[in-house]
Amino acid sequence: MLKTIHQAAAALREGKTTPIDLVEQCLAQIDAYEENVRAWVLIDRDLARKEADARLAELKAGVRRSELHGIPIGIKDIIDVFDWPTACGSKQWANAIPRYDAEIVRRLRAAGAIFLGKTVTTAYASFDPPPTRNPWNPKHTPGGSSSGSAAAPATLMCLGAIGSQTGGSITRPASYCGVAGCKPTYGLVPLEGIMPLAHSMDHPGPMARCVRDLEILLNVIQNPPPVRDSDEVELPPRLAVVRGLFEDLAEPAMRNAFGVAIETLRKAGAVIEEFVLPADFGDVVRQHRIVMAVEAAQFHRDRLERRPDEYPPNIRKLLDDGIACPASDYANAKSQQQRLSAFMRAAIDDRTIIAPAATGPAPTAETTGNPAFNSPWSFTGLPVVSFPVAFAPNGLPLAIQLAAGEYRELHLFRVAKWCEQAIGFDIGLPPRSRS
Repeated sequence: MLKTIHQAAAALREGKTTPIDLVEQCLAQIDAYEENVRAWVLIDRDLARKEADARLAELKAGVRRSELHGIPIGIKDIIDVFDWPTACGSKQWANAIPRYDAEIVRRLRAAGAIFLGKTVTTAYASFDPPPTRNPWNPKHTPGGSSSGSAAAPATLMCLGAIGSQTGGSITRPASYCGVAGCKPTYGLVPLEGIMPLAHSMDHPGPMARCVRDLEILLNVIQNPPPVRDSDEVELPPRLAVVRGLFEDLAEPAMRNAFGVAIETLRKAGAVIEEFVLPADFGDVVRQHRIVMAVEAAQFHRDRLERRPDEYPPNIRKLLDDGIACPASDYANAKSQQQRLSAFMRAAIDDRTIIAPAATGPAPTAETTGNPAFNSPWSFTGLPVVSFPVAFAPNGLPLAIQLAAGEYRELHLFRVAKWCEQAIGFDIGLPPRSRS
């Protein structure tokens, strides 16, 4: 069984598999897992098979569009795909059929990717628990809001997926489900054709089974960076451990796994340093929520007034808070966002930050988890890559995250790939049936 995009791309290139084989492999995994995991809003088997036939014909004619040619992926259901509903986790928009692809979907389609369907999002990409279950234990959350985009590649129901993050909606579900995730620099990936939550912090990004696959996906969907980056980073790398918030809120299982990961990287040759966060960093979670609430209310207010019953309690609370928020509080939060972003850009420089990706393993299913370790990077717009490193004592995945300076994705991917290889954690596949 081919488990990664880069392995599948190599097998396609060498004629050892076909797009049809890959689609059928994913559909078989859907048949095995979906009833219990519920990662998909829509699965279009007929279209996927038709597209696989077309991609195979191109390969036979000597046409290979990209590393994603013939690769089956999922698309989060806040992103427009022509002729498929964009329900955004709501009943209100369940029959909203876009007539155009979102820009990132257009790019993926042009690259030869095959869309299997739309993956589950929490309602309006916010905090209310989704129908999706954690593939490692259905009593626990998969995280949100990119719930299906994490659970689907975790079970090989697709080889990769596109999610989005405004708070912690890529990194946290990736951590909980045991896959890799990338929240790019703010603005690197276009937002056209994607339902907004908070327009100044919305980040579309890839989710897959390893860091190398994230890089393949991001290379297709990103805009050209406004500044040139380089992957010529010194290896073994210099890694800066952040304390404060990340140390204070980490649960024992996460703290232990992070310590083991750091020691493993140190033994492999990494230079481990300390990174001191500014004093006002501790307030970032509150300031982040203010910005998210006000900007979400700006988008949803008219719809909320017309159809309040379509909004479940957690997103409703966020919107009510945004409507009630004094303008001065929002202005202060935006000012803090600008100051902290500027500080972090200057302070990080060529460092690579390393921290736990979530406060602990996935909590139980009545929540989507604590975004405290993810909100700072969404607030400041800096790029993050996460990947799994261990299992907690209860059998659920744990992950670490790496952050770098603005538009330093090439640097970040190279360091993350080195760290992933040095740690050498092979997560495998979840059990096929757990009640």
